[in-house]
Amino acid sequence: MDLQIKNNTGKVVGSVEVSDQVWSAGSNDALLHQVVVAQQANQRRGTQDTQTRAEVSFSGRKLRPQKGSGASRQGSRRSSIRIGGGVAHGPHPRSHRQRIPKKMRRQALRVALSDKLRDQSVTVIDSLKLEGPQSSVITSLVDTFKLQGRTLIVTASTDHNVVKSTNNLPDVEVQAASLMNPLETVRVPNLIVTKDALQTIDSIWSDGGKE
Repeated sequence: MDLQIKNNTGKVVGSVEVSDQVWSAGSNDALLHQVVVAQQANQRRGTQDTQTRAEVSFSGRKLRPQKGSGASRQGSRRSSIRIGGGVAHGPHPRSHRQRIPKKMRRQALRVALSDKLRDQSVTVIDSLKLEGPQSSVITSLVDTFKLQGRTLIVTASTDHNVVKSTNNLPDVEVQAASLMNPLETVRVPNLIVTKDALQTIDSIWSDGGKE
């Protein structure tokens, strides 16, 4: 498969051959959903905690006599039915981690990238080199291709000038090609991929690539 390469002004300047395995994978919504949910679960800290009736700080003295008052029987202010008492079935720290096999993770990314390409949401540019942080260059790039919504710029390696140029742009993010994953791919409507990043992605996630 060949993809068009454009320059920063939107003009087609050539084409590049890409891996059919990475960019022409069949749709598999069930696999993609499972992997994305697992990634979201793995990002959860799992630190939520509530106090049980054994942990709240109250005296254990019986509130009133068992009989004779005409009111209900109350044994402790720590009871979960009283204000300030312990929580009966509240959350406690735990791990939300889900394990996804490597083959499933790799295939899910191929599916995500292929779906983006089928939706015509992938733009390949020849290069993106900045002498320093320049937000105006990134803004101009997004405006040139008339991209609506959030945009992920994929570079061959971490480029600090590009990263700093997007720090004050709420709808633009930057990701190194080697760090691509299904969650980051599906959560943005638009992908801008440099030619070098495209080759890096193919080398990692095609047959014989190493993650």
